[in-house]
Amino acid sequence: MPATANTTDYETASEFWLFGYGEDHRGTPEAPGRVVTLIERSYWEKLTDHHDSAPEKVWGVAYRIVPEKVSEVKEYLDIREINGYSIHYTPFYPADGSTPMKTLVYIGTPDNEQFVGPQDPQALARHIFNSKGPSGLNKDYLYGLELALNELSPDSGDHHVSDLAQRVRALEQSVNGTSS
Repeated sequence: MPATANTTDYETASEFWLFGYGEDHRGTPEAPGRVVTLIERSYWEKLTDHHDSAPEKVWGVAYRIVPEKVSEVKEYLDIREINGYSIHYTPFYPADGSTPMKTLVYIGTPDNEQFVGPQDPQALARHIFNSKGPSGLNKDYLYGLELALNELSPDSGDHHVSDLAQRVRALEQSVNGTSS
C-alpha cells in the first residue's frame, strides 16, 4: 500500500522540493515503453539482474515548487504516481556541495503492474528502440536521460543507462545506417 505524505509537510512549507529522475508517456498500453523507476535497495538486492551492482547514490534533479503551486503539483503527482509508488522524503545533496534539502521522491513498489523487473539488456534495448508514445520515442527518452545524467556532475553517469543507450544506438545504426 503506498504511503501517504503528511499534508502539513508540503502545504505549510515555504519551500517544497521534488526529486526528479525520469518521465512518462514513452509508449502505449499495447506497447509500453520503459522508463527509470527507483526501487528500495532492500528489494533490489533480491533481484537477479544483468547489471549486478547498484551505485550508492541516485543522481537526479531537485525541483523547487513555489509555495502557491505546491498543492496543485502534489495533487497531480499523487494521482499520476499512486499506482505502484510510495511517497518518501529524503535528503538531496547538491553536486556543488551546497546545503542538503529535504525532497519528496516517489519510489517504485514491486506490486506496480507496470514494473517488469530485470530484463536481458539486449531484449530491453530492442523494446526501447521499438517503443513510442504521446511524448515521443522511447529511445529519445533514453538518450536524453543518458545525456542529463552525464551532465549533472563528473561522477553522475550511470553504467546501466549508458550500456542500454549504446545497445539502442547499435540497433538504430543496423536498421537505418545512422546513429544519434
